[in-house]
Amino acid sequence: MNINNIRAPGRLLVVDDNKVNRILLLRGLEQLGHSVVQAENGKQALECLKSEPFDLALLDIEMPEMNGFEVLEHCLNDPKLRNIPIVMTSASDELNSVVKCIEMGAEDFLTKPLNTVLLQARVNASLEKKRLRDQQRKLFDTIATTEVADKLLDTGFELGGELVDASVMFIDIRSFTTISEQQSAVETIELLNMFFTLMFEPIRDHHGIVNQILGDGLMAIFGAPIRQSDHRLQAVQAALEMLELLDGFNQEQVLRGQVELQVGIGIASGEAVAGYTGTQQRAIFTCIGDIVNLASRIEGHTKSVKQRILVDENAAGGLPEEFEVESLGPVLFKGKQVPVNVYAVQ
Repeated sequence: MNINNIRAPGRLLVVDDNKVNRILLLRGLEQLGHSVVQAENGKQALECLKSEPFDLALLDIEMPEMNGFEVLEHCLNDPKLRNIPIVMTSASDELNSVVKCIEMGAEDFLTKPLNTVLLQARVNASLEKKRLRDQQRKLFDTIATTEVADKLLDTGFELGGELVDASVMFIDIRSFTTISEQQSAVETIELLNMFFTLMFEPIRDHHGIVNQILGDGLMAIFGAPIRQSDHRLQAVQAALEMLELLDGFNQEQVLRGQVELQVGIGIASGEAVAGYTGTQQRAIFTCIGDIVNLASRIEGHTKSVKQRILVDENAAGGLPEEFEVESLGPVLFKGKQVPVNVYAVQ
């Protein structure tokens, strides 16, 4: 075998109850440059797959305790394992076994004794597919979120939405135009990237998704696409952690003689429609409803009352008693017919 034929080595798991088969297969794959771990039965294989990362598994069908079909089914039903390509191996070349493996979702099927040239070709092809899927997943995670990416990969893309109970957050940097005028465009981009890096973390940790980056601010959703009964609490906790991180960042900025950032955060909770809007060629996952406009208006109101976090009555009602919440009274926002009770969160 020519090691130069392989594009990049992978981390492989070889599963076979026959020790001779395992050793021969392991040595052949190692000669190709792969890192190989071996397991002697199905249960051991699952333990390995759950505890370590693998790019591919070669799985024998006929094994005691837990056969290859059972391991394959378990992997395909586990969200953390189903993206690992599995090549089934068997001493039997019966058509029924081959068909069953492919129908269940196996990447490929090889008959023992394994032909070395065919083995190399199948392993390379499976690894290449895995790399392409990983790249696709990385792209989805970059432009969307983990939850949205999971939904896209599992069910595909479809325009439309569903009614949800959710919380919407808007955050905006204060006096950003002035900050931009005082430094170069490169410095401004670097500052924004550091800011968003810090702000994304609490949102993700509290099961929110960043729906849009709006210049020097962002919009986040809590409670969709994954339903959460405590989305109000999660949104406010995320906001408080965002301010804590920003305070630490500003301390570092002062030490470096750099500009400090101040923000306003507005949160509104209630019913909205969450889903994909746009066209089949270009769409985004978003949340549409009165709470979106209200959250934006509340964020803008933080400037007037000089508060960093403001929430509406619905959001405030979902917070435990230990939270420090101060009523600022009713406010008639632009576009609203009825005043909205606003609360400051300390």
